[in-house]
Amino acid sequence: MRISPLPPLPNLVAFEAAMRHGSFTRAAAELHLTQSAISRQVAQLESFLGRKLFIREPRALRLTVSGQRYAEVVQRLLVGCAEATEDVMKVRSHTALTVACSTGVAVLWLTPRLASFRAAHPEIQLRLIVNDSLASLSAAEFDIGLYYLREGPPAGLAARRLYGEEVFPVCAPAYLGGRALAPSALVNETLLMLDDGQRQWMSWQAWFAHQGVHDANPRAFLTSNQYPILLQLAIEGQGIALGWRHMIDGCLRDGLLVRACEASASLGGGYYVVWPRDRMEPAAARAFRNWMVRQASAA
Repeated sequence: MRISPLPPLPNLVAFEAAMRHGSFTRAAAELHLTQSAISRQVAQLESFLGRKLFIREPRALRLTVSGQRYAEVVQRLLVGCAEATEDVMKVRSHTALTVACSTGVAVLWLTPRLASFRAAHPEIQLRLIVNDSLASLSAAEFDIGLYYLREGPPAGLAARRLYGEEVFPVCAPAYLGGRALAPSALVNETLLMLDDGQRQWMSWQAWFAHQGVHDANPRAFLTSNQYPILLQLAIEGQGIALGWRHMIDGCLRDGLLVRACEASASLGGGYYVVWPRDRMEPAAARAFRNWMVRQASAA
């Protein structure tokens, strides 16, 4: 159910401050606004209500009967809202942390490392949300995130680069029998591809173009919209996938995958830790960001 009618919140804040101080000038000083801005906000509220709230005298403001009735309710509601907001922020800052990341980052990079963070910070309650599109996330939904970005972060987010991008073909050790192919020879193999919708990630066509192989037409291919599935298919010997360094280091270290070609490429992207720019940073988020920076430095 839509709650209406509701005046703009800045109008209510200006009205409450003016009522409390009995002065537009002192209300303006408290809210770091000009006297004219406060006067304008109150006038807008009076226009919205169709009632005068103040009797404006040369050296003071006096509430009208309607203004007095309205002020009691507005002040109670604003104070209640401020107290509830403070309570929520206290809970979030001390115990709770919501981390957002893409599917590939969650499966390949984050979850294998989370045990070390939890051991260092057992008091923090972690919540992990997986969303492959950072742009579709609201800043209110998470405290900190880890995402691949080709350009800067979306509006409202701050970011710190953790890793640069290096992309090269990988396959199961038995798939090529230990051989490493030239870029042009890869078109004769089964290539494992991300769907067209995953355009911020490097495609096979872009990778071939970086190697000077134009108009590459693979003999066979298999597509998926989930990168971890493509890697699993590669591990099972179903074809060759593009591998992002740092994300697949564990698979290379454990011998599940090997390089199918010595060539690599980059679109200039990288992996970034991101967080809401204008929100007070919870202590838990700061601890998690510092931990991710240390993980990246160690790598």
